Amino acid sequence: MLKHCWNIAWRHLVKNRQFTLLNLAGLAIGLGSAITIFWWTGEERRVDAFLNPRLYQVLQNGTQDDGKIWTTGYTPDLLAPALKAEFPEIADVAVVKSPDLDGNATGIVTAAANSLKAREGYVTKNFFSLFGGRLVQGNLDQAFAPGNHILLSATLAKKLFHDNNPLGQPISWDRGASGNWNGTFTVAAVYADAPDNASQSFDCIFPHSIYAAKPGHDISWFSSNPATFVLLKPDVDPDAFNNKIKDFIRNKFKSGSQEWKWVGQLIAQRVKDRYLYNRYENGRPAGGRIEYVRLFSLIAIFVLVIACINFMNLSTAKALTRIKEVGIQKVVGARRTTLILQYLGEALLMTILALGLAILLIAFLRPGIEAITGKTLAFRLTPATVAAIIGITLFTGLLAGSYPALFLSRFSPMSIFKNTLPGNNRSSLIRKGLVVFQFTIAAGFIVSVLVIYNQMSLIQTHNLGYDRDHLIHFPNEGAIGGSQQAFLAELRTIPGVVRATEMEGDLLGNHSGGGGIDWPGKTGRVEFSGAYTGYDFLETMGLQLKEGRGMSRDYGADTAASAFVGAASPRSSSPVTFAGSVIFNETAIAAMHLKDPIGKTVTMWGAKKRIIGIVKDFHYESLYKPIGPFFIAFERNPANLVVRIRANATTATLAGITALYKKYNPGLPFEYSFVSEDYQALYKDEQRLSLLSRYFAAIAIGISCLGLFGLTAFSAERRRKEIGIRKVIGASLQNLVVLLSADFLKLIGIALLIAFPLSAWLMSRWLDNFAYRQPLGIGTFLIAGAGLFLCTIITISFQSIKAAVSNPIESLRSE
Repeated sequence: MLKHCWNIAWRHLVKNRQFTLLNLAGLAIGLGSAITIFWWTGEERRVDAFLNPRLYQVLQNGTQDDGKIWTTGYTPDLLAPALKAEFPEIADVAVVKSPDLDGNATGIVTAAANSLKAREGYVTKNFFSLFGGRLVQGNLDQAFAPGNHILLSATLAKKLFHDNNPLGQPISWDRGASGNWNGTFTVAAVYADAPDNASQSFDCIFPHSIYAAKPGHDISWFSSNPATFVLLKPDVDPDAFNNKIKDFIRNKFKSGSQEWKWVGQLIAQRVKDRYLYNRYENGRPAGGRIEYVRLFSLIAIFVLVIACINFMNLSTAKALTRIKEVGIQKVVGARRTTLILQYLGEALLMTILALGLAILLIAFLRPGIEAITGKTLAFRLTPATVAAIIGITLFTGLLAGSYPALFLSRFSPMSIFKNTLPGNNRSSLIRKGLVVFQFTIAAGFIVSVLVIYNQMSLIQTHNLGYDRDHLIHFPNEGAIGGSQQAFLAELRTIPGVVRATEMEGDLLGNHSGGGGIDWPGKTGRVEFSGAYTGYDFLETMGLQLKEGRGMSRDYGADTAASAFVGAASPRSSSPVTFAGSVIFNETAIAAMHLKDPIGKTVTMWGAKKRIIGIVKDFHYESLYKPIGPFFIAFERNPANLVVRIRANATTATLAGITALYKKYNPGLPFEYSFVSEDYQALYKDEQRLSLLSRYFAAIAIGISCLGLFGLTAFSAERRRKEIGIRKVIGASLQNLVVLLSADFLKLIGIALLIAFPLSAWLMSRWLDNFAYRQPLGIGTFLIAGAGLFLCTIITISFQSIKAAVSNPIESLRSE
């Protein structure tokens, strides 16, 4: 019987080519979209999935006077050994310092006349056991014994030494201006590269003891340097552990004291969750990438359901041409169960064909999909993958074929041959409900596209308070670090270079800061962000002064600073003191409640500085955050160089800068970034959401219109005699088109009434993430409604006009 059902299904699909192609297109697009999204979300969920679920990172929460809580992964150096000693719930503790020293991402490693850029980490010995690392050469005892040792990844060792044995070979490490970490090291071990789904990987590793022993390193309960990781023992309740460690640092001080208020509270987060849950509210994980994973998973389901509804509507419309077939089958003894299986078989066959087409479509579009998602999608034919594809196919086939199967099989032979097909309200309501559901989702997509587009337009056009265009930045790596001023002097002579300056980090979220600034009349704690810069910073960035002046070579007091700025806390056992000048932004002056601030003295991490200027507020982070207190202080030879180039001479100027860089660092590639591109990267998830929402909106509307096309055909066929009678008694073409279109336009109106409040609520929640947002306006909904009505009219006009111009004699002759 099964073979018989499949034969009938195949003959039906071949015979009705137009119907088959329409359904294949809708199902293939729906399946392709769903599989692609689930493929991407699966890759996102794979990140760090190999890590031990009992491995947690200890985070630190701090509270400002305004009640806002900030969360950081940096913790005091004293924390790790103290946690291990005082908490029996902990099986092991590891310390990791990531390579963000002075804002540089990489250093330069040189061996056997080969120089390469490398990303380093400073870790404790148990890093490998806790994070699943594996040595391929050497041993950990030797690598972490006293001495200048370095561990290389297998890839870096291969690049440096080719097929030679790297163990025992000398390595030169250069961190540019950060001379405290430069030197010669001996290769003590080689470790396997991190898995492709690891969120953190290092090209080379140093023992953390080397980092901690460098001059000026602050080892106290006030420091904020490494990341601390704890492995909890089995059966330890994470919530109970978090309650226990919450005030661990604070308990080192007298309750209620100034020091007690300054230090943060602790919370442990599962390490394998940090990639997806990387946003914090009130000191606890509150979302992040997981929100986009969930959102697109929901979109995948919606698109798949829309494709199934499209199949249902088209199949129902086509059912009228198969009614006599059903009647004959029932007369010769076919049971309803047999008919249901037959039509479900047709749906499954169609879905399998659509699956093959969807896979071909995905393979063809894969490069574009990877470019949009920003992720290399590796197809892994695992049992779970096969099960997922089979599950999606069966779900789609059964869902798509369920209603047509039940609809066709319910007719009695008597009603079929008397041509009195039941058209009860229940069937009509189901079909109308499917249309409303489809277009509710489509309308929601349109509103989302418009809202996201408007917000991204705001991001692109919002005045940041500085000119981000035609700015590049790059690290003072290699030989530049030791001759930075000479390099800058030559750099400024290159035609096309307008200005050049230096700074630590950048103005896109990577900068210094903290609460260790005091001033006369201070009554509470204020968290500052800041930048340590060289001369010409304000001029190069295009920042505007409100009062006072910027850093100047004409004032020696501006630059009277120690070689290592901000190395220690005033509460450390060995504070660093220096003199100099500082510039604050408008928000900082307001938070400090300073009147006539120019010339007044503040203490910054134990150093006296004189306020020389107030800069107008500017955005030094993304538009997710409001502008906060910010300072600009002088430092000699910061780690990054910033250059403004002439707009109409970009290519030639970059060529000149590249030649100068290679003069100082022969053999190394010149790697730079445009500040405008870095700014765009802050919103890569939003840009991806914007682009994908457009595609899925088009897919949802297209598939929905296919279903509406089928339902229009169904309605026109059902009302054929009514149309004939109306034409005989004088109804015009316009009257008939309105008659056939009115019901569908009402359904679209109902869909809009449902979609608009829901989409407004959802998009308002999304916009709430931004401190600066484009308000939802009535125009967005008017455009969405007009667009959807236009698509609907275009879709149904063909069938409506076709039915209206048909010969009434043909429809009445069958009476």
